[in-house]
Amino acid sequence: MFRRFFIALFTLLLFSAPAPTLAHGYLIRAIPEERAVLDRAPVRVQYWFSEGLEPEFSTIQVVDQAGSVVASGGLSPNDDKLLTARLPNDLPDGVYFVDLRLAFASDGHVIAERRLFFVGAAVEGVTGVLAADQAVALEVVWRALSLAAATLLAGVFSLYAWVLVPAWGNRSYAAGLLPPRVMSRLDALAFVALVVLLIGSLIALVQQSMVFFGADAARVLGEGLWDTVRSGTRFGDTWNARVVLLGIVAALLVAARYFRREQPGLVRAFWTAGAWAMPLVFFTFSIGAHAAGALVLPWLAILSDWLHGTMVGIWAGGLAALVLVLPTALAPLDAEGKRGALRAVLSRFSRLAFACALLVVATGAYNASNWFTEADDLATPYGASLALKLVMVGGLVALAGAHHVSLTPERYARWRAFARPIGSLAGTLRVEGVVGIATVVLAGLVASTPVPQPTLMAQIPPPSGSTTLGDLQVTTTITPGGPGANTYDVQVMRGGVPVDDEDVRIQLVNPTLERRGQRHVAESAGGGLYVAAGAEIARSGEWWAVVDVVGAQGTERAAFVMPIRDEAAVSLTRDPNILNLAAFGLVLAVVGVVLLPTLRVVYRKLDLTPAALLVGVLGVAAGVAVVVVAVRLSDDSNRRTELALFPPPQIVNTVLPDAESLARGRLTYSASCGWGAAPDSLGDLVERLSRLRDEELFAFTREGWRTLPACAADLDDAARWDIVNHLRTLDL
Repeated sequence: MFRRFFIALFTLLLFSAPAPTLAHGYLIRAIPEERAVLDRAPVRVQYWFSEGLEPEFSTIQVVDQAGSVVASGGLSPNDDKLLTARLPNDLPDGVYFVDLRLAFASDGHVIAERRLFFVGAAVEGVTGVLAADQAVALEVVWRALSLAAATLLAGVFSLYAWVLVPAWGNRSYAAGLLPPRVMSRLDALAFVALVVLLIGSLIALVQQSMVFFGADAARVLGEGLWDTVRSGTRFGDTWNARVVLLGIVAALLVAARYFRREQPGLVRAFWTAGAWAMPLVFFTFSIGAHAAGALVLPWLAILSDWLHGTMVGIWAGGLAALVLVLPTALAPLDAEGKRGALRAVLSRFSRLAFACALLVVATGAYNASNWFTEADDLATPYGASLALKLVMVGGLVALAGAHHVSLTPERYARWRAFARPIGSLAGTLRVEGVVGIATVVLAGLVASTPVPQPTLMAQIPPPSGSTTLGDLQVTTTITPGGPGANTYDVQVMRGGVPVDDEDVRIQLVNPTLERRGQRHVAESAGGGLYVAAGAEIARSGEWWAVVDVVGAQGTERAAFVMPIRDEAAVSLTRDPNILNLAAFGLVLAVVGVVLLPTLRVVYRKLDLTPAALLVGVLGVAAGVAVVVVAVRLSDDSNRRTELALFPPPQIVNTVLPDAESLARGRLTYSASCGWGAAPDSLGDLVERLSRLRDEELFAFTREGWRTLPACAADLDDAARWDIVNHLRTLDL
C-alpha cells in the first residue's frame, strides 16, 4: 500500500511539472491590412511576423473569388520574417484571399490561415479563416514525455549532488558515497528517464517532419523526410544539440557504472557533472519556446524561461525522485533510524525546493508579463488559465513552506498554529498529491492555449506615387514606409504595357537633412516590376524618391515626395512596460533572497574597518563616475561625429528634382551659367558630385567655383535649385 502510494504520487508529480507554453509567432504587420478596400491592387502582398520562418516550408498564395491562384510567393531572401508574393498588374475588381502556410523556425509550429482584401469595393458576407492555433495531439504526447523525463532526470542528478550526498554521504561507500541500494535506485531512475527522453525526442522529430511535409509517419520514415528536417531546419539544429547533450549525459551514466569498481572515487564526479549538464538540456527547450518571440528583450525572456524550467527540474523532479528513492533507502532502518534519515534529507531538500519554488513563481510571472500588453489580455483564455495555474502553484509553494516549518518547529515557533492543521509528513504529501492533480489539468490547459497577441499592426498604407512622362508611366512604392530597412518597388509601363528591359535606378534623398542614399540598380522581377532594398531611410520626415529609367529613349526622370512615418516601421521590439519592470524586479528580489545565505558568508569575511569601507566606497564611486563620464563622452562624441558628417544644411533644396525641374534647370544652366567654357573645372565638379551637398552647389551658382563663373545674378532661388538638380544628372 505504501509503495503504491509513492508510485501514484510520483506519477502525479512527474506530470505536474510546469512546462513551457506551446505558442506560435504572430503577425506584426500586413500590407494590405485585413479586409482593406483598395482603389487598385498593390504591387505585392507582404506579411511580417514576430519570429523567423522556415523558407522551405512557408508559402503564400493569392486566390481570387473563383478559386483560381493569381499569385504565389514565399519568404523574402533578405528577411526571414517577411512572407511576400508579387501580384499581376491587371487584377480586376473583386475579393482576393491570401492563403498563408507558416512554419515558425523557433518552435517548429506550422499553422495555416486565410486573409483577404478587396479591390474596388468590399464584398459582403466574405470572411477569412484565422489560424486554428490548437496543439497537435502527437505533439502534446512528445512534449509531455520529453519535459516530464527531463524534469525527472534533472531531479535525480540534483537530488544526488545537493541533497542525498550532503545529508547521507558516507566515505565508507566508495562508489558515490551512498549505500549501493540507493545508488542502484538512482541509477535505474536516471536510465529510465534518459530512455524516455530519447523516445520523446524521436517522436518529436517524426511529428515535426509530418507537420512540415504534410505527410504521414510511414512516408516520413520511408522517404527519409525526417533527415531533411533534422539537418535543414532550426528545429533540427535545436534537436541535434539536445541529442548531443543527452549523449553526453548517457556517457556520464555509463562511465559512472563502468568505474564504480575500478575507480569508485570517480562516480561522484560523473553524477555531479550530470547535475550541471541538465541545465543545458533545458536551454534547448527554452530557445524553442515562445520566449524566443518575445518583443521585450528576447534574450532576457529566453534566460527567464530557461531559469524557470531548470528550477522546475530541481524542485518537481527532485521531489519525484525523492519519493521513489525513499522506500528503498529507508527499508532496512528501524523506526528511529527512519525518522532521523528522513529528517536529515527532507530538511536539506526543503530549503532547496523552497528556493526553487520562489524562483519558479518569480520567473513565471516575468514570462507571463511578456504577453500582457493591455488589461483586456487578462480576460483571454490564456490569462484565465494562467491565473488558475498561478493559484495552484502558489498553493504548492505554501505547502512547501508549511512542510519546511513542520520540519524545523524550533525555528518557526510563531508559525506552529499554521503548521498544526497540515498534520504529519504523510498528510502533507497527500495534500501535495491532490494539488498536483489540479496542476496537471491546468498545465495542460495552459500548454494548449495560445498567448494573447499584441495589437501592433500599423494601419498605415505604404507611401506611393505615380507619374506619367509621355507614354511612360512610373509608380513607386516604399514598403513598409518607416525608418529602417525598406523595399523599393518601381512599376514601369509604356503605353499601358509592362516594360522589363529598362535600366531602372532609384535614390532616396532627404533634403532637410542633406542625406543622399546610394543609387540602387533595381532588379527586374517581371511584369514591369523593378525591386530594390536599402536602409538609408534613417529618420521620419519627407524623403524624395528619385527614379531614373534608362532605355532606348535616353534617361527619363520621375521623382516623388514620400512621407516616412515612425509608426509605419515594422518593429519587432517594444519598450518594457510597468508590468515587465515589476516582474523583473520580483525576479531580482527572489534571487537576492535565495543568495542571501551566500551573501552572509561573504559579508562575514569582509574587512569592515572604517578605512576599508572608505576605500571601498570611494572605489565604487570612482568606478560609477568613470562609467557615467565615459557614457556621456561617448554620446557626445557620437553626436559630434554625426554633426560633422551630416550637418544640417543652412539652405534647404525646396525643388523636387523631377523631369520638369530638370528641363528648366538644363535651359537655365545653358543660358545663365556658361560653365562649358571651363571643361577642366566642370569635370572636377562632376567627379565630386557624390561628395558635394546641395547647398554647396547652390553657393557655386552664386559665387562660382575655381574657374567656373557665377551664374546670372538675377536668378531667383527656385531657378538656382533647378540648376542644382540638373547638375546632379551630369554623373549619370
